[in-house]
Amino acid sequence: MNKSDLISQMAGDAGITKAQAQSALNSFLDSTTGALKKGDKLILVGFGTFSVSQRAARTGRNPRTGKEIKIPAKRVVKFKAGSDLANKVN
Repeated sequence: MNKSDLISQMAGDAGITKAQAQSALNSFLDSTTGALKKGDKLILVGFGTFSVSQRAARTGRNPRTGKEIKIPAKRVVKFKAGSDLANKVN
């Protein structure tokens, strides 16, 4: 499922137009991005938790040449599925 499919599904389920569903989805994505940029967690009970963690700098290896390279530290987004979502998938 891609973003367009999701918007169509949301519009059908909620009985709203695709434009309204797209607006709602974009608002959710913008709010989620803003919260994660600030370092906050986004907890959706039953669905899951989005969080940001710090990945330390490390030494890697170029697979083509075998030469060692420095990989800088960075922040990464993590998602942990909630129990309701995990149970519905299994």
